[in-house]
Amino acid sequence: MGPALPVRRTRWRSAIAAASAAALAAGGAAFAMTAASADEVGCEVDYQVTAEWPGGFNADVVVANLGDPLNGWELEWDFEDGQRVQSAWNARVEQSGAHVTASGVAYNRQLQSGATVGFGFTGAFDQSNAAPSGFTLGGVDCTGRVEPVPTDPPTDVPTEEPTDPGEGEQQAWDPPSELEQPLDEVWAHVEDTYDLGFRNFGWDQVMATGGKINYCVRWDSQNPVSSSLRDDIEAKLQEQYRLWFDAMAGWNDWPFEEIEVNVVGWAAYDRSLLQWNDDSVDVYIGDIREDAPQCSEDCGRFFHQDGRYPNCPGGYDRHYDQSLWLTQGMGGGAGGDWGQRMGQEYFVDSLGSGQITIYLHELGHTFGLDDFYDWTPSGQCCFIMKAGSSSTITEFDEWMLRDWWRHLKGRYGL
Repeated sequence: MGPALPVRRTRWRSAIAAASAAALAAGGAAFAMTAASADEVGCEVDYQVTAEWPGGFNADVVVANLGDPLNGWELEWDFEDGQRVQSAWNARVEQSGAHVTASGVAYNRQLQSGATVGFGFTGAFDQSNAAPSGFTLGGVDCTGRVEPVPTDPPTDVPTEEPTDPGEGEQQAWDPPSELEQPLDEVWAHVEDTYDLGFRNFGWDQVMATGGKINYCVRWDSQNPVSSSLRDDIEAKLQEQYRLWFDAMAGWNDWPFEEIEVNVVGWAAYDRSLLQWNDDSVDVYIGDIREDAPQCSEDCGRFFHQDGRYPNCPGGYDRHYDQSLWLTQGMGGGAGGDWGQRMGQEYFVDSLGSGQITIYLHELGHTFGLDDFYDWTPSGQCCFIMKAGSSSTITEFDEWMLRDWWRHLKGRYGL
């Protein structure tokens, strides 16, 4: 995730039972059980609150398997201060009252001896946010020892055979042979150009929120906006994100089937330009920065890369990760970790198009993809990140995106 500041860390050693469970996603659904087979079991749990703001927090959990390989894992704990899990990544999470259950998903449910698995979540709290006092794996209390499997494991646990990655899922770096050399050239250029220790790439934003991106629109225009146009813009952003990230679904530990995109705010010169009366988005009027309306800096990740938004009027749920900056009369575009900018007329006139080329190019920059104004990778002529050469995302673009994830995923414990 982004440069979240360590707040508290709790480390536990746990003895675990032979049968472990895999919970379904959060949201009140029941969870299915998966048996694990092992002769000796034990684990270590590292629980860390990585960021905290009034009423909310992010936490990372790392589980180390000290025993025999597991074909499924389930970690359980109780919150002591009424904390609530709101979203999670790299695990399936269910909460009932104070009790929380987290279990592996398709790409990390098998845990080898000596291996670790990490997941994280965003939570809410009321007054205090104490770390859990203990953890269990498979229903056995933490003991700090590696123990033999109990002789009488549960008999009412339905079993499920582990499955191979589904059709379309790919876990290895295996681009088409003709793309290997140009991809190597691109990554060598990335290493020479970028500070890879930077922690606000689009990847960091998505991982910090558990698969969501919030936008605020900077309406740098004197043209009015109807509620239907507002909603069409949000829907188009979701659609365009899919065009990039459908290529990531099921690939090399990418944890999300889809990135959920929401517009949570609009900034304009005058309230009369925004022709709606509902409160579905926050509205910012009259704060002019860079000669354009500015969404509240108190709510922006670009300004608060620790993930804390204590002064955001709408709270954490109304923070924004990126800005869509639409400027009347502008040609071309710009993009970075802060979001994307282009002509207001161009973007609105392109809402009926399948691909908004300038937006897709600038969104690529948000996720680290470079420009190619002064050089071209071997054998490649036309792709969306080479401005003006392609109006659509190509196979080469998709593999460049995957290559970024391949190199960065380790920072998220994957």
